[in-house]
Amino acid sequence: MTQQRMTWQRKLPLPAGYRLRDVLAFHRRDAESTAEQVGADMLRKGVMLEGVPVVLAVDFAPTEATCTADIDGSATPALERRIDEAFSSILGLRIDPGPFCAFAADDPLFGPIVRRQPGLRIVQSATVFEALTWAIIGQQINLPFAIALRRTFIQLAGRRHSCGLWCYPEAPDAADLAVDDLTSRKFSRAKAETLLRFAHLVASGELDLEPGADNPVETIGQRLLDIKGIGPWTVNYGLLRGYGHADCSLHGDVAIRAALQRLLGEEQRPDIVRTEQILQQYQPHRTMAAAHLWASLAPPDDNDTA
Repeated sequence: MTQQRMTWQRKLPLPAGYRLRDVLAFHRRDAESTAEQVGADMLRKGVMLEGVPVVLAVDFAPTEATCTADIDGSATPALERRIDEAFSSILGLRIDPGPFCAFAADDPLFGPIVRRQPGLRIVQSATVFEALTWAIIGQQINLPFAIALRRTFIQLAGRRHSCGLWCYPEAPDAADLAVDDLTSRKFSRAKAETLLRFAHLVASGELDLEPGADNPVETIGQRLLDIKGIGPWTVNYGLLRGYGHADCSLHGDVAIRAALQRLLGEEQRPDIVRTEQILQQYQPHRTMAAAHLWASLAPPDDNDTA
């Protein structure tokens, strides 16, 4: 029996000064292109949405992006909504950088780096589940090792699209794994247990990741903190990459503290308490403050981000 396939397409206008290189760099982190393929003016990303393998394809022109979803199945209204949300996320279109730039324009600490990095945006994961599992996978390890573990997770729990690209899993896919599936592939037992504990809570419906009037992002964040193995950094990073939440405080992030050390011209990194105090001055724009701090550490010709 031939599998049904459908295509969904729309064009999205790109804002003036859109930093395409930042977006492509974020999605190019896996050199083996397991679930993402990136070219000079194109992006392909595989992801499971509503139980269906989907490849999100973006072809960039100077002022707009042509977004095509290749669906290994039928396009329901719920799936189309997820696809639309995913494109906005992976293109970094959820948070308008303008308010923070205006807020920090005359700030002695952030003003200079904001002027050097006009139009900087937060690029997000395609789904909230992807963002939070990536945060769990990446906590307390270096980026190359985290990328390798992410690749393993995708290949264990994800599914191949008909085009051959792997699709990042959803919670029910991950919940089918056993701890030994991960620990036999270089995951620590603690990380494997946390990842699967989180997946089971989401898959069972006990943890609702869908924001709404009765389930605001702040409440979701508090519920995440109640999960064994998930701490403030993981929650804030997950809210940043998953929801585009505008006021995440990444005061526990080593790179954030290193960037502040450089900006302050001090010999030692500020500790976590002092970093939190500094970032509190930039509420309710701490997410964009973190983005500018991360970017300030990159060489002038390299816009890759965590």
